[in-house]
Parts: sequence; C-alpha cells; structure tokens
Amino acid sequence: MLIKLVFKSKKIIFVKLKFYGMKKLFLFFALVFLIAKASDACTNFIVTKGASVDGSVMVSYAADSHLLYGELYHFPAKTYPKGSKLKIYEWDTGKFLGIIDQVEQTYNVIGNVNEFQVAIGETTYGGREELVDTTGIMDYGSLIYIALQRSKSAREAIKIMVELMDKYGYCSSGESFSVCDKNEAWIFEVIGKGPGRKGAVWVAMKIPDGYVSAHANHARITTFPFQKKNDWFNTNQTVFHSPDVISFAREKGYYNGPDNEFSFSDTYAPLDFGGARFCEIRVWAFFNAVANGMDQYWDYAKGNIIRGKHDYPTNRMPLWVKPNRKLSQKDLFILMGDHLEGTELDMSKDIGAGPFGCPYRWRPLTWKVDGVTYCNERATATQQTAFSFIAQLRNWLPDHIGAINWFSVDDAATTVYVPMYTCMTETPYNYREGNGDLMNFTMESAFWVFNLVSNWAYTRYNAMFPDIQKVQEELHNKFISEVAENDKKFVELYNKDKDKAIAEMTKYSHNAAEYTHKKWIELFAYLFTKYMDGNIKTPSEIPEGYKYYAPNLKQPGYGEEWYRRIANETGDKLKVK
Repeated sequence: MLIKLVFKSKKIIFVKLKFYGMKKLFLFFALVFLIAKASDACTNFIVTKGASVDGSVMVSYAADSHLLYGELYHFPAKTYPKGSKLKIYEWDTGKFLGIIDQVEQTYNVIGNVNEFQVAIGETTYGGREELVDTTGIMDYGSLIYIALQRSKSAREAIKIMVELMDKYGYCSSGESFSVCDKNEAWIFEVIGKGPGRKGAVWVAMKIPDGYVSAHANHARITTFPFQKKNDWFNTNQTVFHSPDVISFAREKGYYNGPDNEFSFSDTYAPLDFGGARFCEIRVWAFFNAVANGMDQYWDYAKGNIIRGKHDYPTNRMPLWVKPNRKLSQKDLFILMGDHLEGTELDMSKDIGAGPFGCPYRWRPLTWKVDGVTYCNERATATQQTAFSFIAQLRNWLPDHIGAINWFSVDDAATTVYVPMYTCMTETPYNYREGNGDLMNFTMESAFWVFNLVSNWAYTRYNAMFPDIQKVQEELHNKFISEVAENDKKFVELYNKDKDKAIAEMTKYSHNAAEYTHKKWIELFAYLFTKYMDGNIKTPSEIPEGYKYYAPNLKQPGYGEEWYRRIANETGDKLKVK
C-alpha cells in the first residue's frame, strides 16, 4: 500500500512511505501522531498589568516545531460583501477543512496581536485522543487568527472562538490558549467531544490582577466555580465554561465524583510523567524565577507525582502565583531563554552538554539503552523554535500605538525581540511570509540568519554565548529606549494625523527589523572567524615594518574536566609513552 502524507506544519513537506498490512499501517499512523505531538511543544508566560513594571499586560509565546518556518504573519484589515464565505485550512497541515461565513469587517493582525491590543498564544496538551472530532471545521490555529481578526477584547475573542466551535465543530486535540487584552488576561482550555459531535468542552478563567500564570503543553485548569450562565461582558464574571463541561465527563465515564471536586485538567488530560517533566517543568521554571515558595513543587515538576482522591495528583502547582517583583518585557526576554539553569537538571552540566556546556539535546526526547527508557530535558528555550513573541499591551495609549508584538525567530535564548507595532500596514521584508522556507535558504531571511548564529554557537556554546548575549543586550536596550521615546512622538502625531502616524510606526518597525538582520549577519561573520577550526582568535596590532601580522591565537582544547573524562574512559590507549 502506497501512502502519501502531506504535512504543512505551516510549510508543506511530502513524505512517501510503503507499508504492507494493517498492523504496520496502524503503527505508522501512531508514529505520525507522536511526531505531530512532539512538534506542538510551545510555552506561554502571562503577566497581568498589576504584575508588570509599567502596568502593561504581557504574554509570551514560543512556536516550537521542527517543521515550522519562522515568519511574521499579517492579516490586513478588510471589508467584505455581506454573505461572503471563508475557506478554512488546517494551520498545521494545510488540509482544506471546510467553508464558514465571513464577517463584513476584519481587523489588522500582526503575528498573534491585533490592532485593538488583543493577543492570543497557545500550547497543545492533546488530552484524551478519542475526543478529537475529525469531522469538525475549526482547528486551533484557525480559531486564533480568525478571532484576532474579529475581536476588540479578550472576552470577545473567547466568545467568538466558542461560537465558531459550536457552529462548525472543533477538529484539533486539547488546547490551552492565552487570551489577553490591554486590561485582562485569561487562560482558556478546550477539548473536543469526539467524531461527529460539534462544539467542545471548555473552561476560561481570568487571571487575578497582580498575578502571573503560564502553560506549556499540559492543561492547567483544575477545579473552578461552576457558573449558571456565561454573561460575557459582565466584568464581575471571571469564569466561563461550557454548560456540559462536567455532565459530558460523566456521560463518557471519565468522572463520577461531586461537582465541586471536578478538575478539568485531571479529567480531560490525565497527568503522567511526561506531562510533568516535559511540560509542567517549564511552568515551574518561570514561577520559580519570579515567585517565592516554589521548592515545594520541584518533585512534582520532575515527574514524581503523588496521587490522591479521584487519582488526581495532590502536589500540583497553582494555576497562578504572586510574583515577588514586578516584571518588564526585558525580564520575559530573559526568562524565555531558560535551560533549567540553577537546578539539578541544568542542561549545561551533564555529559550530554559535551565539553563546551551546550544546553541543548537533539531529538528524540526519549531514548533506550539496554531496554531502559531515559529522557532528555525539555526546557523553555529549545533549538526548534520557529518564532516567539512577547505581546505588550498598554491601556494608557491609543490602541494603534499601545500594542507591540516584540517578535523574534529561532531559539529564544539566542534571538532578539524586535518591536513590531501592530498597526503596521506591511511586515518587514526580512521577517515576511514567503521569504524563504525550511528547504530554501536565503541570507535575506531573518530566520536563516539567526539559525546560522545559533547552530554555530551550539558547537562551542560556553565560549560563544557571551558574545551573542552582548549584542542581544545592546539591541534590546536600544529598542526599549526607542519605544519609550516613540510613545510621546507617535501619540502627538496620531492626534494630528492618524494615517501618517501609522506610516511612521510601520517605518520604525521596518528599520528596527532591517537593523537587527544586518547586525546578526555581522555577528555571524565575527563568530565564525573568531572560533573557526576549534581555535579562538582575536585581532592583533600589525608591528611597524610588517605587511601583515597573524591574530592572537588561543587553543583552549576541551578543558581539564573533559580531558579527565577522556583519560578515564580510554585507559592507556591515548597515553604518550
């Protein structure tokens, strides 16, 4: 049997494989499912306005996939004739799913943030596989980008997503969404009802002001106060849910306890070792960096789960925590680059880091030796990030100025977050859709240039990363300072001439993107010449009378600790006699 699979994980890749027999066919699709789930590993950090330095709402998102190309999406504002239709293609695969009604007016969207300061991120948790509705039209990616084109607040975005699922069906697996605007931040968790049943079971909870939250590929909403109805725009209502969120679980035999003990996460996405060690540990790392008392959850984050009544884990982390300080966008830039530093699982310390302390592990995530399964750590910063962003939403400014998508491509630890105003009429060329793809390299693409730097750094990380960090810090400080100056200038211009102000903001973001792209090409040239061939070279002055003079040369080798390891493992084989 010849099977042709078409994956689009935002770009198309063709795979042809030959299988004979239904058993092998089943195993093949099981493998495909596992690969697809591995590519859905993302991370969201959420900061309410009372927890931020300047009173902005912030949300981070890393789109982590080995098959995703990093580029900045743009959906321009448009008007449509009444009765227009919209074709829906699955975001991950490019598969045509169906046709829905189009609205008469859509809004401008830059990446995952729109012109009215609404931002949406996501992480896939999967959950119960039998609840995927293969007949549905709305996948999680389409929900995000359609809601952004149609909403002016986080509450409205959630309402629109629910209505789309109810009308057209939801075809993805379990998903956690961060849905934020300039005033509020929400966690919205969804899972389908199985083949042929439209809608979804879901819960949305507003994060209390002054707190931070996060999710990273595992459902995090546990118990919640049951509501009589969803009064969407009643600001006193801070919890929404599908009316059958508990009754459906009873119908399916997932739950038989009292309503007040029902846990969404534990029922629809039962936690296992991987859910904790590969997913919840990223939430723990964020919480631990900004809040006190997280030591008590370290065993849980490592996958040592203690179960109790209803077989729920009893040592789970809270959904949100109070930070011990207020956070800035720069704090989030740094926290998105975490590799579990400072813990016993620090990825730069064990033998897998090699002689140069590389905090990355090549996939697969788990592996076997002598029949025993082992794992690589899955930290927040990872090599397969296509793009990441920090959405900064500021309610004291006009919407067109207040929303900034701090956008980056590639590994979050070695990238630069560039300020993209979400009123832009066109995205910067170096970050634009269609400028290269996963199998077509171009130096004009920021994605490829950042990958040149990061992948070169992985070969001698402990030496190269400080050089990267220096330029990264320089650019971040420059952009933060410029944005502060722009606020005054653009507001003044906006009040006089809105269109001219939008043009100036577009120009600024384009210049910032072009400058970043140029600096990163220069950085790659510097790193390549300095660290070529395992050496470390630095310029030297040319003495008088010399036509040329060699640079300073160091050959640090592998370091004493690694040499000792080699000596112990090779015995007399390499000994000089």
